[in-house]
Amino acid sequence: QLDLVESGGGLVQPGGSLRLSCSASGGSLAYFAIGWFRRAPGKEREAVSCVSSRGDTTLYTESVKGRFTISRDSAKNTVYLQLHDLKPEDTARYSCVARNLPDCGLYWTAAKDFINWGMGTQVTVSS
Repeated sequence: QLDLVESGGGLVQPGGSLRLSCSASGGSLAYFAIGWFRRAPGKEREAVSCVSSRGDTTLYTESVKGRFTISRDSAKNTVYLQLHDLKPEDTARYSCVARNLPDCGLYWTAAKDFINWGMGTQVTVSS
């Protein structure tokens, strides 16, 4: 059983930065595309970013392009999401999830075939 655990969330002022981590136990992340999704109170879940198993393909939702960067470190069995220039509208609970395929797929924003979800880490952007 692949278990994912997120960390790195917190309270940050607008314009600030955070680095979220998605660590795995019970198996290697090396074979899976990994996605980050977020859910704000009262809103639907939103896709944020996805990285292929080899790290050669990275995808972002339009609202975070140029501000967020996804990466992976195979040696540490961890996927990162670097958040820059944070805005109040980025406030949400961020969760990572593994897709049971090596690529993100055409429907990654709908979380198609993403099967192992972490519990999430809270990001709050406020002055």
